[in-house]
Amino acid sequence: MIAAFLGMRLYSVLGQKAEHEEEMIASRLEQAEQARNKADTVAKPLAEAPRPDRSLDQFPVAVERGLRDIAAADRRFELLPFMEGAKAAYEVILEAFWRGDKEELKELCDDDVYASFATAIDERDSLGHTLDNRLIRIEESTVHSAVLDGHMARIAVRFVADIASVTRDTDGTLIGGSLDDAIESRDVWTFMRDVRNTDPNWLLDETDAG
Repeated sequence: MIAAFLGMRLYSVLGQKAEHEEEMIASRLEQAEQARNKADTVAKPLAEAPRPDRSLDQFPVAVERGLRDIAAADRRFELLPFMEGAKAAYEVILEAFWRGDKEELKELCDDDVYASFATAIDERDSLGHTLDNRLIRIEESTVHSAVLDGHMARIAVRFVADIASVTRDTDGTLIGGSLDDAIESRDVWTFMRDVRNTDPNWLLDETDAG
């Protein structure tokens, strides 16, 4: 009986201690889980927040500020895809002008630039001249300026390209230029886009010699 009594007392003490320890472990696990959840709640917005684009640090302060303003107003804007698109537009617009394709130019340029191209094409046609120009390569394309004017983003890109230029008369006779000798061309083209517009395309807004 004494042994049984001691056994019951031992079990009672150990049992209570074990239950207490289990409660402490469960409490610690619950606290740890709450701490993890709290950490996740804080860290998630930080992870999702836009990080500064270090690639813009290479530009002069005014250009960098303009690009950052545009990126802040249009979350879809990324510099690298824009520059690739600008290079493609440079080639497409030049080739459309050379062959006199007004419809394509109208889709890619604003009204003023289109009017200038259309006038030059009409004058060329009146003389019976045709262009057989070739864009050999684009040697360089860099951001010249960038500004957000209200909701209108404007980015000017300087292009340095090698172009072979040939002009022929109505009979196809060469009257100027050569396809064998490319000439370096320097241009600054400004592209614009309303950042509120769902259309991601940019229009050619201005052309200058660079």
